[in-house]
Amino acid sequence: MTSFAVDEARRRALDFLLTRIDYEKSVAVPYGEQQYKLDRMRDLLERIGRPDRKYTIVHVAGTKGKGSTSAMIAAALEGCGYQCGLFTSPHLERVEERFVVAGRPCEAETFTALVERLRPIVIAMDQELASRTPPESGPTYFELTTALALLLFAEANVDFAVIEVGMGGRLDSTNVCQSDVSIITSISLDHTKQLGDTLAQIAWEKAGIIKPGVPVVSGAVAPEACEVIERLAAERGCRLVQLGRDFCFDYRPPQDLQDGPSYGMVDVELAGAAGDIKHRRVELGLFGRHQAANAAVALAALEELRRRGVALPDADLRRGLKALAWPGRIEVVRRRPCVVFDAAHNPASFAALLETLDESFRVRRRILIFATTQEKDAAGMLAAALPKFEHVVLTRYRQNARGVPVEDLAAIASTLPWRNWRTADDPGAAWDEVLSLQPASDDLICVAGSFFILSPLRKLVEATFPARSDQSST
Repeated sequence: MTSFAVDEARRRALDFLLTRIDYEKSVAVPYGEQQYKLDRMRDLLERIGRPDRKYTIVHVAGTKGKGSTSAMIAAALEGCGYQCGLFTSPHLERVEERFVVAGRPCEAETFTALVERLRPIVIAMDQELASRTPPESGPTYFELTTALALLLFAEANVDFAVIEVGMGGRLDSTNVCQSDVSIITSISLDHTKQLGDTLAQIAWEKAGIIKPGVPVVSGAVAPEACEVIERLAAERGCRLVQLGRDFCFDYRPPQDLQDGPSYGMVDVELAGAAGDIKHRRVELGLFGRHQAANAAVALAALEELRRRGVALPDADLRRGLKALAWPGRIEVVRRRPCVVFDAAHNPASFAALLETLDESFRVRRRILIFATTQEKDAAGMLAAALPKFEHVVLTRYRQNARGVPVEDLAAIASTLPWRNWRTADDPGAAWDEVLSLQPASDDLICVAGSFFILSPLRKLVEATFPARSDQSST
């Protein structure tokens, strides 16, 4: 098949997916059993032969860190020689990034073939559900991407699949799978209109992934969240491995990341049945104390797999964690001037970003390009960011209707005591504003606030600063 034919087939497949209900791009995101029907997802998986029953599943929920933790576990398993599938969301540039096998995103031809296999099944479901009284809608965009991932992993004969929850947990389409280890990373306030406005309510939704008898690893630290997770684990007869009680970590950050490749180091200690298990001076390819916490959760989860008889040599685990690169997570895309991309989109993740910039970057000026999504705590993020940057450019991404209008961000910023911000109508204009500041080699440019602002800015950075051999991110 020619490259043109491949592109055309992919476009048709993508067009079909994009006709589905997509709550990632909806201005108003509903949340309830009327919209998130697990029976519909189960029906879809039954029609494609329950591919999720053909491999060991590690299921990962949480407010922050679930994507990074998922990627760490997959990288560690691959370092140990296992074939591993990884499903995460959202993607930065191409939907195929959500479906990864052995560290490589799904190829366009494979993606197209899987969509075409699903198409007649989905059309049949649409017709059957529409004929009900009252009529019901067919599978959503996220449900189809979940099914695509599970089908891809079965066909690739993976040993393990690491599955990241989309939103929440209890009603997420990934929750129809039977996991072998359940993970809840951190709990903080996010998606409050859907999941609740207290940490306890959010923890209850996230802990909906806990399955009877399946071990649970929790990286939550807030007492009200921990209490909910502990209670649900006990009710469902699950072994609970809790950060701060059953395992702990210490972190040594890298220094001067703008000068060249460097690694942070984490020490993790776990209480084991045969004595303490210690992982010393584990080098991390991801930066920040929050990533050290994610690594501790990942290593605790891997120990649960060891308890089940999975062979995981320490040296191979270490190699996998060190080699991991994960786009959009304090990603150094260029050095001198240093350009950092981070998908931080709530105050807790913004605090982690700022802490890492303080720890690991020695720069003259900091410049921020900021855009975010409706229903996010823009005020909380800006209140944290404005004192930490000499210049802030507020903008809006255009590929998703949920982007916050620039004038709304300006209205929020105007209520804060700092006046170091300016506005730009779109990412291109925002980048022009940054360039007008004439960034020097010892300046830092940070892009943050949403996954959706990273992709358009990446193209602009690459066009302005062509890649050189000394500009690698790790």
